[in-house]
Amino acid sequence: MVLLLQNCTVFDGRSAELQEGRTLVIEDGTIREIASAAFPIATETRCIDAGGRFVMPGLIDAHFHAYGLELNPALIDRVAPQLRALRAKKLLEEALQRGFTTVRDAAGGDLALATALHTGLIEGPRLFYPGLALSQTGGHGDLREPAHEGACACAYVGALSVVADGPTEVRKAVRDQLRTGAHQIKLFVSGGVLSPTDPIWMNQFSEEEIRAAVEEAATRRVYVMAHAHTNEAVLRCLRCGVRSIEHATLVESSGALAIAEHRAFAVPTLAIIDAIRSEGPSLGLPAAMKGKIAEIGDVANLSLERLRNANAMIGFGTDLLGHLMCRQSSEFHLRREVCTPIEILRSATSVNADLLQMAGKLGAIATGALADILVIDGNPLTDITVLERRDAIRVIIRDGRICKNDLDS
Repeated sequence: MVLLLQNCTVFDGRSAELQEGRTLVIEDGTIREIASAAFPIATETRCIDAGGRFVMPGLIDAHFHAYGLELNPALIDRVAPQLRALRAKKLLEEALQRGFTTVRDAAGGDLALATALHTGLIEGPRLFYPGLALSQTGGHGDLREPAHEGACACAYVGALSVVADGPTEVRKAVRDQLRTGAHQIKLFVSGGVLSPTDPIWMNQFSEEEIRAAVEEAATRRVYVMAHAHTNEAVLRCLRCGVRSIEHATLVESSGALAIAEHRAFAVPTLAIIDAIRSEGPSLGLPAAMKGKIAEIGDVANLSLERLRNANAMIGFGTDLLGHLMCRQSSEFHLRREVCTPIEILRSATSVNADLLQMAGKLGAIATGALADILVIDGNPLTDITVLERRDAIRVIIRDGRICKNDLDS
């Protein structure tokens, strides 16, 4: 069946100039044509009149945690796999209703979830998954408490991450994630906030280990995304060929310029920092974790400004966990302090599509693009916060399938 989305004011994912009076012709999950005049209506054609509203590509969150069930990641290991999947279903379905038609998972997302989404068992966004993220022993992804004593010398394997030490182990772990169809590989290359034993400033993985992961990812024509808060971690990643720098919260001008020069991507995640700082004591975080969030919270906007000044490619991510996931859309207003609405919109559409190696297919209203489309009440180019209101998102189409339509009600 052909779907016509008529009377659209189109933002194509890149240009600040809107195209008025357009009709989108959607067939077999793709945009077949963008017509500038009335389109003839044939039998077996469904029509939706956008009424001149703002029509844009579906949003992309490039740092999402489908299995991020608890704010303390260590607690996720205690949840039975079947229950993890059921709870992930709810998180994914809610993300779609916020307008996120694609998410890139940052740790633990797997073939089972991607298959359930693709086949319609879960009515959620398209999923790009890494399999288990890789951590060194005692790194950000090693979620054992300091007093933990295993019954054997086995490495840690959790719900979200696996420990690998040395280039040989790293290669084997990367190959195993690629075996399961991983779209990208995730490494932890600096310390993090929500982990028990590592300070933020800690370098993790040797450069030889990082290069091993990059080389193995390249064999499948995929790339490495790396958790890297500090400027030193960012520079180490870039020297080794990492393509996607996650957080970059403490990046300095030298790191921002290097990201731009290497044509890598930075994916700041302001939403999780703001959420933890806002909810503060009610979260019950240990003192060490509170200290780490204070260390990065005051400079996150400055780091984003440095990335913008360097003309680095800035993706859009949120990194939320547990009950904080409802704040996913807050990333829009948090970036207003530094970025313009058009820059934020591009980050959440065309820039993230470039990052996902899906330029022209995702994050775009264009002939041949996948039909991931939103119809919005209001104009995000003048008020980006309109995207934080679910009731303002009147139509959600993913893969040409209507997932929400309030215009016919």
